Amino acid sequence: MILPLALLACGFAVPQEEAPAKPQAAVETPLYEDRPGADPNGIDRYYMGRQIAQVMGHQGANWLERRTRQQEEDLATLIKLLKLEPGMVVADIGAGSGVIAQRMAPKVAGPPKGRGDAPGGVVKAVDIQPEMIARLRGRMKQRGIDNVEPVLSDPTDPKLEEGSVDLAVMVDVYHEFDDPHAMTAALVKALKPGGRLVWVEYRQEDPRVPIKEIHKMSEAQVKKEAGRPEFGLEFVDTADELPRQHVITFRKPLAAANAEPAAE
Repeated sequence: MILPLALLACGFAVPQEEAPAKPQAAVETPLYEDRPGADPNGIDRYYMGRQIAQVMGHQGANWLERRTRQQEEDLATLIKLLKLEPGMVVADIGAGSGVIAQRMAPKVAGPPKGRGDAPGGVVKAVDIQPEMIARLRGRMKQRGIDNVEPVLSDPTDPKLEEGSVDLAVMVDVYHEFDDPHAMTAALVKALKPGGRLVWVEYRQEDPRVPIKEIHKMSEAQVKKEAGRPEFGLEFVDTADELPRQHVITFRKPLAAANAEPAAE
């Protein structure tokens, strides 16, 4: 643009075209925050906004085995909701002393229907505490149960073979995982295509559930954490038939079996 000299001499500025504004980069919220915990029953770490609970030590095994547990939690209905079948490989994550594993074992015993030559089903009882594993072994031996395999794991690795598990279930334990992201990723890896990953957690939405708040999880929070895109899980359903807990099921897509590697 050419302006008359008189305008320039009078101090008029030459208009400039404004550069387009640069888009602001999205600020990612960190998965983990290490800061003082609001609840003394938790640790000083948060995952996706949720304070992680302290792990119940092996000293609490008697509470897991309490006589009132069937009445309080309706374990029989829980086992039905898991839709167990003969021949399945089931992983009981955070198995403790084996109360749930003991109930699942007879449901998966024997080969799949119509496949008499196939291996029988098994429950992989996974726990990070050697004392719990020892107690679990004794429990199964005392009851003559031979299709429960104890697995000593660590906080980020369940020590399960890749693509080997039909169902992995976490009963009242996920909220205590020190590194829930790493553990969830490892469990997804261990699932067969079409395999299910199940969260059983005390309902945070229900103030009548007589459990400390930090040991509860809302359905929305479970979905938020399980639904991260890197896990690739599909939400199946939420069952609320139990007196105190919801049973939230996700599935590894069948398409994972036929997925082609990305081109380099």
